[in-house]
Amino acid sequence: MSPGVTLYTTRFCPYCIRARDLLDDKDVAYSDIAVDQEPLLRREMMTKSGRNTVPQIWIGDQHIGGFDDLYLLERQGRLDELLEQVRPAP
Repeated sequence: MSPGVTLYTTRFCPYCIRARDLLDDKDVAYSDIAVDQEPLLRREMMTKSGRNTVPQIWIGDQHIGGFDDLYLLERQGRLDELLEQVRPAP
């Protein structure tokens, strides 16, 4: 099974906060990897995503991108479908 939702974030980034809030509103469990004081984790994020900005978001094995990309999926009505693919069975 694919991993759930993973976010690479910093504590005070407004887009990171908005991404967490959106997922919290949807009652989605996620792994939040803080890269504030962790250069190795930031480098890992950059290697995996090819980007150096936060947040970087994965749903399962699919790299979504940043908050704008996540929110676009929500506006298009496609986010719930992606999240259902990684929710644990009851």
